[in-house]
Amino acid sequence: MNRRSFLTRTGAALAAPSLEASTSPAPEIDFRFAPLSGQTAFCFPDDHFKSLIGDRGELRYGFERGQALQYFAMVATFSLAGMEPDTLVRQELESPAVPIVHTWLSRPEALIHLTTFATNEPGEGRVDNVIFHVSPRSRHALHARRLVAVRTAARHVARHDGNRTIVSAEGRPELPVMLLDASGGRIVPTGSGYQLDFKAARASVSEPLRMLIRFPQENQPAERLMAAMNDPQRLLDSARDYWQRWQPWPDKLNWQLPTPYQNFLTACARNILQAREARDGRLTFQVGPTVYRGLWVVDGNFILESARYLGYDEDAQKGLETTWTYQDPSGGVFAGAGRQHYKDTGIAMFTLARQAELAQDWSYFRSMQGAVEKGAAYLESLREKARAEGGSNGRYGILPRGMGDGGIGGIRAELTNTVWVLAGLKAILETAARQKIAGFDRVRKLESELRPAFFEAARQEMRHHPAGFEYLPMLMKEDPLWQAPDPWDRPRPQSGQWALSHAIYPGLVFPKDHAIVQGHIRLMQAVTQEDIPAETGWLPHEGVWGYNAAFVAHAYLWAGARDWAQLCFHGFLNHATPQYCWREEQPIRGSVASAVVGDMPHNWASAECVLYLRHMLALEDGTDLRLLAGIGDSELAGGQPYVIRNSPTRFGRVSLNLEPLPRRAGWRLEFRREPGPAPKRLVVPATAGYRYQSAAVEGASHKAGTGSLEIDPASTAWAVTWRP
Repeated sequence: MNRRSFLTRTGAALAAPSLEASTSPAPEIDFRFAPLSGQTAFCFPDDHFKSLIGDRGELRYGFERGQALQYFAMVATFSLAGMEPDTLVRQELESPAVPIVHTWLSRPEALIHLTTFATNEPGEGRVDNVIFHVSPRSRHALHARRLVAVRTAARHVARHDGNRTIVSAEGRPELPVMLLDASGGRIVPTGSGYQLDFKAARASVSEPLRMLIRFPQENQPAERLMAAMNDPQRLLDSARDYWQRWQPWPDKLNWQLPTPYQNFLTACARNILQAREARDGRLTFQVGPTVYRGLWVVDGNFILESARYLGYDEDAQKGLETTWTYQDPSGGVFAGAGRQHYKDTGIAMFTLARQAELAQDWSYFRSMQGAVEKGAAYLESLREKARAEGGSNGRYGILPRGMGDGGIGGIRAELTNTVWVLAGLKAILETAARQKIAGFDRVRKLESELRPAFFEAARQEMRHHPAGFEYLPMLMKEDPLWQAPDPWDRPRPQSGQWALSHAIYPGLVFPKDHAIVQGHIRLMQAVTQEDIPAETGWLPHEGVWGYNAAFVAHAYLWAGARDWAQLCFHGFLNHATPQYCWREEQPIRGSVASAVVGDMPHNWASAECVLYLRHMLALEDGTDLRLLAGIGDSELAGGQPYVIRNSPTRFGRVSLNLEPLPRRAGWRLEFRREPGPAPKRLVVPATAGYRYQSAAVEGASHKAGTGSLEIDPASTAWAVTWRP
């Protein structure tokens, strides 16, 4: 189903987009838009060694920030001699929970099977391992010459120990770079490194040619790694046993979703923990293994929320405390995005409030009141800076020219910093009010002044889109880029809209019917390509910021545009690789002008996947709790249950069990809420999809709403049954 047929089926013409649900089926999740070049982490949770495998089985080591995205100090590839090049057949994980990576490369007469995995055996330490298999395709047997090519500027030498080849740094024989259980490998310079060339050996159908290659990660001496080379299968079994025993979430929590949602959920939990590590003694939920190996406040907000949803409560609290260690004496919070990313101070406030309500523990929130007030004083000082600068920011009384991000580079007149800070201030004040916590006077004063200033700025900065609607750009009218002589160089209307998506949801800065919300939704619909908004980030032409789609899907879901939310979320999933990870940005299919941007696996994407899967079942909408907001006909078509147990919300932990009745006779939802403040409204759809009508509510009083049932919010256990 393409976008044209989707719009036709929903009747959602761009001039008047529909927010209503339709009967259109969801797109199949088949990785149709996966990046054609990617990488996957195969290290352990909290592993200091972020081992990466490329899409053709190559190992990538030594990424250095500041270098080109494709730069790694050492890249090892595995191939054969001969005429034809290798052709990638496929690459896959053993399972979403088991990052043992299998890569198949094909030649006309031979098949290469690479099995890549990490080990951390007692007495050995961390090692990366590749089992290199060669088997004939059409003949019964053949002779093959194995090649291991290493691209590096370092100088390496080879020595032999019986039937082993040991490669070490030149002049440092005690520091092996790799060990191979084949003899006679000789180093041949290639100009960009070297190639290890082995004598041709026989491979048959019954006895494939096999070689184990080990890459020590902790500068271990070769002697510590030799014994295990006699039994590669034991090493593989050990790695497999570790991952099969690993649990993506603790027993106190449970998720049961249909395939492929469950696969994505499991893999995303693993991705997040693989990227995480202790830095300077502090647990840090890092965004990725290369470009974003560190803490970014906005990414961290959503990663920490997903950690709560996955049951990692203590770890999320540690991650929150790590975030606030980045507050400096000025009161501002500055991490990976830099000092002009003023919004990070407001985002840290938002994270503080959200983590407190998910934990249902406000002790840390109370203890941080002084830090929050200091942050508010810093943000207020920025308004003075804006006035001193002159320009639109100062005239409006909002935050000064700063780093917009997400396609708005440099220090510019923009709105992303102000709109995100409003979300943070609002979260602090509402949390304090609910808990009857006095104080936060600086926060209150700043919010009361900044909010009307922003809305006045927004009123004057609204623009008309050629498709016939008004929208709020994040780059302000005074910026000279809008007047660039070449239209190709001008900003895209959708640049920087990521922050507005967040202010809409989860920030709840605007009511649903506000012109800013409606304009944002229509803009995102207008720029949809490959089922997601395109050209929203650092690739302004013929590119997509894959996980930005999840931000927009949340805005759609909150606004009641279920089908658009579904299309956008499934488009997001289809931009992942079959290894369940995302590149930050990538070209659209057919582009000859775009490139790739950012880290991979990018774990803000992993977090967004977890968040949407929870929110389509249980969505916190301010003081309301909306259940099954993202469940339509396509989600019910497979007849598989949706179960979450003890999932944290601001209303206490909730459990949902949505199961089909026998013989397709309907669906039944059982709900339970643990102690916590009751929502003001508790809403379920009046119908389950379009086929099943609400038939009975058990255990609670209720009343009919517009397309919904409002359940008595004080009731903590009840059930709804829908029948045809």
